[in-house]
Amino acid sequence: MESARTTGTAGAAPAFGPVTAPDAQARTRAEERQLELTKPAGALGRLEALGNWVAACQGVCPPHQFQRARVVVFAGDHGVARHGVSAYPSEVTAQMVANFLGGGAAVNALARLADASVRVVDIAVDGDTDPAVSAHKVRRASGSIDREDALTEAEVHAALAAGKAIADEEIDGGADLLIAGDMGIGNTTPATVLIASVTDTEPVVAVGRGTGVDDAGWMRKLAAIRDAMWRARAHRHDPVALLRVAGGADLAAAAGYLAQAAARRTPVILDGVVITAAALLADMLAPGARSWWVAGHCSTEPAHTQALTRLNLEPLVDLGMRLGEGSGALTALPILRAAVSALADMATFADAGVSTAGADTPAEVAP
Repeated sequence: MESARTTGTAGAAPAFGPVTAPDAQARTRAEERQLELTKPAGALGRLEALGNWVAACQGVCPPHQFQRARVVVFAGDHGVARHGVSAYPSEVTAQMVANFLGGGAAVNALARLADASVRVVDIAVDGDTDPAVSAHKVRRASGSIDREDALTEAEVHAALAAGKAIADEEIDGGADLLIAGDMGIGNTTPATVLIASVTDTEPVVAVGRGTGVDDAGWMRKLAAIRDAMWRARAHRHDPVALLRVAGGADLAAAAGYLAQAAARRTPVILDGVVITAAALLADMLAPGARSWWVAGHCSTEPAHTQALTRLNLEPLVDLGMRLGEGSGALTALPILRAAVSALADMATFADAGVSTAGADTPAEVAP
């Protein structure tokens, strides 16, 4: 597929990092404050650990409530969709970009409820989109990864640079919490290839139904994933090469966005299988990036569970969702807000004049 304009150069891939861990002293102060709040020790379960994580990310205790949560939806088509791996045609991607801009998609509805804003970026849609969303466009549709590379070397560098630039734009614009969403017919196929390749998982164990393919479509998808994994086998430990051969421009841009968010010390809620595939590669690009992320949900795609296990992240909710767009992360955002409110707004025993006699100290729980 002919390339469109690119962001970046044909030189080296952009660098990310170094990634420093969230502030350990702020986390310790948060843990101590949890013991002073008017509740039995550990009674709020994972909300306590989440609040401590936010305090560590912000470097302050008590933490501040998120004021500018931002969702960026990375849109791109994939050549493999032409071979029957999805229940929907590729034209839907451009149509959904227009729907995002009109505020009519699930991500828009959920963002309104969760007090977040939505931005969509056309990274590799196979068609023309509104110029307002296509400034970072790399090409029209990534290659069909079962038989050709997804991208050229220049294009994968451009996509990574685009994701990095988008993260910088959002953080410099005041975003204090980021979410990445995805939109692209066929995108669960490359996402599964990336996850299965990195985690050394057999294709038949990793492949899911995506948009809801029937048994024949599932078999075509399995074959495409198997063939793409065979092509990618030599690049399992090279994130840039893996994205070039078996990923796509949208996945590479999402990986650059997630890596740069961590480098810029900005917390992220991960979404479903596509974004978590990008996160796996982002953590390879910027080691330690995972410490700046929480997993919003667990999708029905088998590969998503494998990726979360590799990243050692426990999802906040499991509602059988498989939409993408950032919908699962947005559903979890009120939980993260609740964790911040509990830590920041509850009275302490001393302030409320409540006795602490006999209180126990719980073990810390991972966020």
